[in-house]
Amino acid sequence: MSLKSTIEEKSSSAVGADFAKVSATFSGNVDDPFPIYRQKRENMPVMVGDIVNEFGSATFTTMEKPRPVYTLFRYKDVMDVLKDAKNFSSGFLMETGMAAFMDGFALTAMDGDPHRQARGLLQPCFAPDVLKAWRLNRIEPVIRSEFVAPLVARGSAELVADMALMFPIRVIYDLMGFPNDHAALTHFASTALRILGGISPDPEAKKAAMMAARELYDSTLIVVQARRAAGADGDDLISRLIRSSFEGNSLTDHQITMFTRMLLPAAAETTTRTFSTLMTLLLERPELLARLRADRSLLPKIIDESVRFEPVATFKVREAMHDTVFHGVTIAKGSLLSLCVASANRDDAVFEDGDTFNIDRPAKMSFGFGFGPHMCVGLFIAKAEIEVAVNALLDLMPDLRFDPAYPRPVIRGIQLRGPDAVHVVWTPPVAN
Repeated sequence: MSLKSTIEEKSSSAVGADFAKVSATFSGNVDDPFPIYRQKRENMPVMVGDIVNEFGSATFTTMEKPRPVYTLFRYKDVMDVLKDAKNFSSGFLMETGMAAFMDGFALTAMDGDPHRQARGLLQPCFAPDVLKAWRLNRIEPVIRSEFVAPLVARGSAELVADMALMFPIRVIYDLMGFPNDHAALTHFASTALRILGGISPDPEAKKAAMMAARELYDSTLIVVQARRAAGADGDDLISRLIRSSFEGNSLTDHQITMFTRMLLPAAAETTTRTFSTLMTLLLERPELLARLRADRSLLPKIIDESVRFEPVATFKVREAMHDTVFHGVTIAKGSLLSLCVASANRDDAVFEDGDTFNIDRPAKMSFGFGFGPHMCVGLFIAKAEIEVAVNALLDLMPDLRFDPAYPRPVIRGIQLRGPDAVHVVWTPPVAN
């Protein structure tokens, strides 16, 4: 192994260790909570307390000043809360969760006109024509050339460690216009993951997250300032954010740095787990995999069904701004509502036979990428990355299958779900 390969392997393993810490923080003590969710939907659609605590996972409802928490499990209730930002606020997230590290400019914790203004400035930077160019010129070359093609001759891989862990952060890194430096990239990825770890009750993890957030801010601000000084005329995300305007307003260097710092851990983490989960679900279903090999137009439907069936981020939390009632349970103003997205996404009242993975079901909105005003701003980038990655695997590894030498992957986790590892094999091409 070359010195470069040795350095890259060690740095990637460090990212893997940080990823494992995040997984442990949100894994809880139940691998399959869905039977419990079904019981709750049927018998206790409003639960007093946060079920995440009962599962032993870190939760966004843990605060310095505790307040009442209620968990909702049914689709309609979750939708009613998520679409009504006036009566159910996200503002409390500035006191807890990742937004607490974002110093005031976090979309997930904004409401009302400030949120509308922020999205008005950010959304054009993710417009369809922009995404089309990014997919062709940045996303596809990065994923196919740097992550899939180098694996082909090996005949085996572990898709999380060898691919999924790094390609989302590498794509975001490229979209921001950062140089392709592996050591800087892996340091960047580890720093972003440590921010996510700050939601842990462990004070050392919180301290590490604060330090990571400051480090990521300082390094990103330098790039933003340099990009503005150079004229910000490129097609990279930072340049587009600098040029963006909405209702006479524009973004400051501080706000751009805040947003890009938030985007890094959120986008990378979610895409890593969504891709790994999707590959697990596909490889478990050889007939569906064969359909996809023959008809790639099915892939968007498969992604949507995967996100419904096994959402990565399984809970959303809102604050009740007024006294309200759900199913006869009075919820006082100031209480927190823990919205079980994973349960709502399988509610048989909306999704027939909801516990079955079925790409042919009628298309209906699920909550895997959020809903309403807080729909994920990077949704279409994440979907483009996953589509490119899956297509590249099928193109270059046509007989891809589980590696029989390893246990089948298990999708697990309470707040964040996904497999720990996905071992696969294929027939490598014959060398000339």
